Amino acid sequence: MLQAIQTHPRPAPWNKGKLLGQKSPLKLKEVWAIRIRLQLAGRLRDLALFNLAIDSKLRGCDLVSLRLNDVEQDGRVMSRAIIMQQKTQRPVQFEITAQTRESIAAWRDAAHLQCGDYLFPSRMRCSPHLSTRQYARLVAGWVSDIGLDPSIYGTHSMRRTKATLIYRQTKNLRAVQLLLGHTKLESTVRYLGIELEDALDIAEKMEV
Repeated sequence: MLQAIQTHPRPAPWNKGKLLGQKSPLKLKEVWAIRIRLQLAGRLRDLALFNLAIDSKLRGCDLVSLRLNDVEQDGRVMSRAIIMQQKTQRPVQFEITAQTRESIAAWRDAAHLQCGDYLFPSRMRCSPHLSTRQYARLVAGWVSDIGLDPSIYGTHSMRRTKATLIYRQTKNLRAVQLLLGHTKLESTVRYLGIELEDALDIAEKMEV
């Protein structure tokens, strides 16, 4: 007589009900919508963090661990900065636009930051600077406040936004590769998802 085989229900997949894949970059009008909302609310830290995230195109771990002297020299916020990336241990240079410099200076003065201080100190005792998890929560709040779905956007949206806008305007992959600090051009292609984007653009223009 065959014994009955005992079956156990399988646990639900960890990704059930979650949207996976690359997070979408922001459109230019969405960048300005968030920026203006933060300005009107007087949220100096968030405005400086948002502006610098867009300009620098840094990974979250590199962005939150920036110190004031990484972006400032002789009491003035620099127009260009260079840091060593934690993931690749390779240097990457980025621009700091005038409006970003102004927002960093305003936050520095309000927070009484000194040379060597973390640019975005944490309010939690367990971390000297803002954590990547705290940064992710801030990003979710920013996009939600302008009516976007936070499951579609994340910290990588901040990193991808300006790179995507630059590529769409110039089609210069090499420039975007350098700005993102990628070692291989193929990584930039995959990161931007440009093959699909270009294919869709061609398809939209073709009448059949």
